[in-house]
Amino acid sequence: MATVTVEVNGRPYAVGCADGQEERVRILAKQFDNQVRQVAQDVGHVGDLRLFLMSALILADELHEARLNGGGAPAPTGDPAPTRDGVAEALNAVAARIEKIAQSI
Repeated sequence: MATVTVEVNGRPYAVGCADGQEERVRILAKQFDNQVRQVAQDVGHVGDLRLFLMSALILADELHEARLNGGGAPAPTGDPAPTRDGVAEALNAVAARIEKIAQSI
């Protein structure tokens, strides 16, 4: 298992992933970071945990809408399309990190 350090909202996070999935995790983390920063601009700084939760809910809503419309949302130009397994691994790693942060609060 590989470990990748990604930055979200200006803070580094170590994320575990399958060997060979490091670049995919970096891409997904960058997309998540963009979403978190947009939410922070919209609502102000309310703490990382809440920013992450709001961002995750927005992304989940977008995914839900894309599924209802008969397909997944296209990957941004130049980025490899994530597989379900890769996305699931990355989301599991992020969820584990959020749970760890929540327990420490």
